[in-house]
Amino acid sequence: MSKKPIIGISSSVIVDDSGNFAGYKRAYVNKDYVDAVVRAGGVPLIIPFTTDKEVIISQVQVIDALILSGGHDVSPYNYGQEPNPKLGETFPERDTYDMLLLEESKKRNLPILGICRGSQIINVAAGGTLYQDLSLIPGNVLKHNQVSKPTLKTHKIQIEENSIISEIFGKETMVNSFHHQALDKVADDFKVVARASDGVVEAIEHKTYKFLVGVHLTRTGTCVFPPVVIFRGLARVTRLAQAHQVRLVVRAAVR
Repeated sequence: MSKKPIIGISSSVIVDDSGNFAGYKRAYVNKDYVDAVVRAGGVPLIIPFTTDKEVIISQVQVIDALILSGGHDVSPYNYGQEPNPKLGETFPERDTYDMLLLEESKKRNLPILGICRGSQIINVAAGGTLYQDLSLIPGNVLKHNQVSKPTLKTHKIQIEENSIISEIFGKETMVNSFHHQALDKVADDFKVVARASDGVVEAIEHKTYKFLVGVHLTRTGTCVFPPVVIFRGLARVTRLAQAHQVRLVVRAAVR
């Protein structure tokens, strides 16, 4: 039986606000990420949040691919701005943790998928910026933070050809989304591969890296219910990378 790829999932911290363990901090990630990775054929591994750089570096050594999950707003200080009144709760320590996970995963050429906040982290880490709230975008903006069922698809996106996202969704699809922020300046190393009809960026891909994708879109609710089809793409490219590594080892051994 072939080895399934181990897909690391970045986590956050939640604090119990009541009960016997009020005030206790827990490392967590929404279970939907775990379920989606399993359904996509991978082995999910939640990466506990820590501020210890050496531990983070070691965490990356045991995974075959990385998912940067959703969560808090990214601190605007990471992209040279002061907080807007409409900025949500931030977690600067997690920004540092996620960016280090990203940096170390890139050093190992691991496939990387950022979802919602994860997409924003990818863009900001590469020199891009964010709209701190959708209301700050000029023009008429669609509702991107749905109050209906998370599984209900509510708006269309248009997708660029010859992209990883187009291989999964085609040229156009209906999605749902749960984000109040959006990408503003897209980092130079990335290209926009999907937009909503209001122009809001829904997906980016690195121009040269094998699999470095950031998405706000999903057909079952970003940040809450990650899209299984994208995870399948991540798992597939991870298997291909693993096979490539095996071939390299064999070639080295016979020389």
